[in-house]
Amino acid sequence: MVAELRLDPTADTVVDYFDRDRPPVLTVDPGDTLIVRSLNAYGHLGEDEHGPRLIRDSQGHCLTGPIAVRGAEPGMMLAVRLESLRPDDWGVTVAAVRDNSLNRRLGVVPGEPVRLHWTIKDGRAVNNLGFQVALSPFLGVIGVPPDEPGRHSTLPPRPCGGNIDCRELVAGSTLYLPVTVPEALLCLGDGHGAQGDGEVSGTAIECGMTSRLVLDLVEDPPIRTAHARTPAGAVTFGFDSDLNEASAQALSAMLDWMGARYGVDRTTALALASPVLDLRVTQVANPVWGVHAVLADGALTSV
Repeated sequence: MVAELRLDPTADTVVDYFDRDRPPVLTVDPGDTLIVRSLNAYGHLGEDEHGPRLIRDSQGHCLTGPIAVRGAEPGMMLAVRLESLRPDDWGVTVAAVRDNSLNRRLGVVPGEPVRLHWTIKDGRAVNNLGFQVALSPFLGVIGVPPDEPGRHSTLPPRPCGGNIDCRELVAGSTLYLPVTVPEALLCLGDGHGAQGDGEVSGTAIECGMTSRLVLDLVEDPPIRTAHARTPAGAVTFGFDSDLNEASAQALSAMLDWMGARYGVDRTTALALASPVLDLRVTQVANPVWGVHAVLADGALTSV
């Protein structure tokens, strides 16, 4: 019997790292529906960004989980179907918090940040300066732990997911992640009300999120790396501190997918991709940068 379960953020159900040995806070069956509430990346308990946080002295994103999926084993793919994503009624965006090479190149002075506070309502976000943007909510972090002992930072994206920060992962998307450890141990959070490709200031509209999702298992996926089906089309990912390498990873994964989908060799897939495939910079907000490849539905058809 398929169940519908709810998981809310409490001191016992949030975590700011990935760890294969951390016990799950909830165990579900494949096909179950979950309503998962997550705080913003900082774990704020209220609208005061200087106020209390659920995790004191947090070293990473405030994530809800881990969530165990019965029957999940390494070699399978975990399918995370995002049915709806509802942001909280407020969010924050900051710039110039970090002293990094990008901020220095942009002439932005670290330590003199700009902070925007957003009121979220009726599909739009309005900030304290009087500017507004349309909402397009998604979760910045959806991932499972690496199969290595110890605590792993939530900051970088990895082949098993994590801080992907891909704006295409809106409601209606299914993200496929390689299962790395028994029962998968999914963690998620870092709600974004809206974000451009790149997440150029290092933050989006950071907000809490209520996510309705379905978890399932796939034993014979078209490719073995993280990928997604989204309203924008088929999406593959590349992660590296070198954008050239990240681009090559995303493109290589898409060629694998196209080869399986269209029954063509790798070179033919590359030729078919060139007129229709988009490479997009996912995020430059973390030491490990991201690129995603997008093949829009209907862009390539047979006659």
